[in-house]
Amino acid sequence: MPIAGIYGPDDVGSPVREHPAAQTRNRVSATERASALPMPSLEWTPEVERATAHLYERVKNVISPVEWPFMAPYIKAINELKKTRNAVILAHNYQTPEIFHCVADISGDSLQLAIEATKVKSDIIVQCGVHFMAETSKILNPHKTVLIPDSRAGCSLASSITGADVRLLRERFPGVPVVAYVNTSADVKAEVDICCTSSNAVQVVESLNAPTVIFLPDQYLAKYVASQTEVKIIAWKGACEVHERFTGDELRAYREADPSVQIIAHPECPPDVLAEADFTGSTAHMINWVRNKHPKRVVMITECSMADNVQAELPDVEMVRPCNLCPHMKRITLPKILDSLVYLREEVTVDPMIAEKARRSVERMINLKN
Repeated sequence: MPIAGIYGPDDVGSPVREHPAAQTRNRVSATERASALPMPSLEWTPEVERATAHLYERVKNVISPVEWPFMAPYIKAINELKKTRNAVILAHNYQTPEIFHCVADISGDSLQLAIEATKVKSDIIVQCGVHFMAETSKILNPHKTVLIPDSRAGCSLASSITGADVRLLRERFPGVPVVAYVNTSADVKAEVDICCTSSNAVQVVESLNAPTVIFLPDQYLAKYVASQTEVKIIAWKGACEVHERFTGDELRAYREADPSVQIIAHPECPPDVLAEADFTGSTAHMINWVRNKHPKRVVMITECSMADNVQAELPDVEMVRPCNLCPHMKRITLPKILDSLVYLREEVTVDPMIAEKARRSVERMINLKN
């Protein structure tokens, strides 16, 4: 069904807003210093080489032997500090291979990470992703310490809408249920009926048994959902700055260069991109597609690091990398993860009243039955 309408701040009467300036990372505070552990040695030694050899086997197809001596001391130190701190690392599919394959305890897409966050037994969660993911982990684990290695790791989708915008939408469309993509802040999650991810968006929309649904904030995911259901979709004018850059012309050029190439795309991409793809799905669905189909040559139309992570697992599948990188995901690095564990920085907090309301919309998604 064609999308019913797309709204933004100007359409619902929101005040003009400026994006907040990126925070500068402060030096270690007195509080952090008081709780700090000794900084481990970061020298490349025979002991480090032996201790990390099995991990290098996982990534040797995507990380060169020249790079490994710089990464391995951090990896060894992080994995040891996780035990000392009773911490668990959650990493999104867009994290780089040395994080995704070598220090993460749990990895996956937003839905997988949200589900696994409810099962964590450790005292500390280190979220290797962007800020809304860390907020979601905190919402689901209010009594645990949740850290993000760099609080400046934001999201263009999450910053495109506020809780006040949702309230104005409800005033304009009274009685219409609201679905929020998990790529939203806690205050937005607190104002909606249910959350979704790209992997379950259609299921969530149809679960509401309503003729019309407000879907926010990704206009392209909303258009994809509208094409898959009879439910009338009212969308928001948000977009992922990574996926929005892909074009249908770009995909046609790949096919002209090699007609046998397989193209798979994320539904956050514009419609002309999805029209050229052989398969459309969430990051988890894309990975499973490659595992099951085992194509000779594939283009993954999503954040570039995911292709590296799949290549590490499936070295015989040739990855053509368009390489649109998420600048926010790339703020998370091994040195920052190490700092996070040594100094217990940067802690993510959510107002308890907002968290309680947001938890309902996230848990409703998690508990949705197939």
